[in-house]
Amino acid sequence: MTVENRVSIVIPPAVKQSVLQKLTEVDELLKPFLIALKPEERKVLPKMADGSLPFVSKTLGYVKTDPQFVPAYLNIPELEIDFNAVLDLTEFTHLCYKLRDGLKDTITLSGSEAYVASLSYYNSVKNAAKMNVPGAKAIYEDLKKRFENQGPGKPPETPPQQ
Repeated sequence: MTVENRVSIVIPPAVKQSVLQKLTEVDELLKPFLIALKPEERKVLPKMADGSLPFVSKTLGYVKTDPQFVPAYLNIPELEIDFNAVLDLTEFTHLCYKLRDGLKDTITLSGSEAYVASLSYYNSVKNAAKMNVPGAKAIYEDLKKRFENQGPGKPPETPPQQ
């Protein structure tokens, strides 16, 4: 019985290098425009989520058409700058989320397949060690370290094949 292999990716070194270079370039390009907030700062700031975007957009229109209601302390050009930054950065973020999701899903599937294959080997070596097959005990002793200090449970068996 064979294991279904849903992913088999070999990224050529030139592609890997190019991707890393381009991601570094994007990081460097955006670095002057990005802010790092402390967790406590993040907690207390009012958040502008998707529902607030139309509100802020309408406000921008109203401050221009009905300036008599603008408080003296409100900096309209800065409001417009902040809003446009949100629009630009959100566009970047959507692309990054799409990329992140694809990366995470591919890592999850590749990792799962590698782990299941490793569990198959581990269980085979464990059985060979129980039968005193030469060379198996040393491999088993090395690999079983992965499952030590995990409480009363035992290592997972290889999932059933479909």
